[in-house]
Amino acid sequence: MPDLTLYGLKTCDSCRKARKALTEAGHQVGFRDLRDAPLSDAERARFLETFGDALINRSSTTWRNLSEQERDAAPADLLRAHPALMKRPVIAGGGAMSLGWDAAAQAIWRI
Repeated sequence: MPDLTLYGLKTCDSCRKARKALTEAGHQVGFRDLRDAPLSDAERARFLETFGDALINRSSTTWRNLSEQERDAAPADLLRAHPALMKRPVIAGGGAMSLGWDAAAQAIWRI
């Protein structure tokens, strides 16, 4: 049974790096590809409550390909329509959550 769940995309370099580092640090990591298994409404709401607008990856190709009208949609609607628009990875476990794979996220998971 995994002690952490990593939400991301199997093609994402940051997700692969995070998964490898977490596994090497002794964590059992479950992986959920957002294209194969999009977030539920409840999960999306929890992530948005935790991270706010930072959850939207505004530097992604997906974002750049959206029209101005689409970009004006609510974050929950954007993520429902475009799961790959979520900044990655989101890592959850033991009541903690992190967004991205920077020094702050690594510190949370003791990497």
